[in-house]
Amino acid sequence: MAKIFIYPGTSLILSDLVARFGHTPLGAAMAIRERVQTAGFESPPLQITPEEPKKGLKYAAVEVPSGVRGRMALYGPMIDDADAAIIVNEADLSFGCMGCARTNELLVFLVKKRGIPVLELMYPRTDEEGIAFVKRIRDFLENLGRKE
Repeated sequence: MAKIFIYPGTSLILSDLVARFGHTPLGAAMAIRERVQTAGFESPPLQITPEEPKKGLKYAAVEVPSGVRGRMALYGPMIDDADAAIIVNEADLSFGCMGCARTNELLVFLVKKRGIPVLELMYPRTDEEGIAFVKRIRDFLENLGRKE
């Protein structure tokens, strides 16, 4: 099935929904897990190699704060690999915190620039909105499966 970039990338709820509908979620958990479990990372607790900052430069200029480049070293390759994306705007912190406004703006820009199918939603604030939220995600993911 499709690889779906999720935003916020730390959202376990989005990751679970994507997986339940048979797709592969692309989010921070797997990228961070890879760095924590892979032998050869030389900078604990940062878990980066000397090549990581260079990867971030592909997505953000050298003038951009180093934190943005560091985050882009994680998220940029996921965006490149994604077949589609789900973006949830104005999410509650408990839904998945991204932590850096500039990185967030860059991520959304790069996702939209890719030209892949994107489902953009507002975070639900009521039970009714929550039900509609899950239904829209389900419909989006099911339709992706039909197009492949």
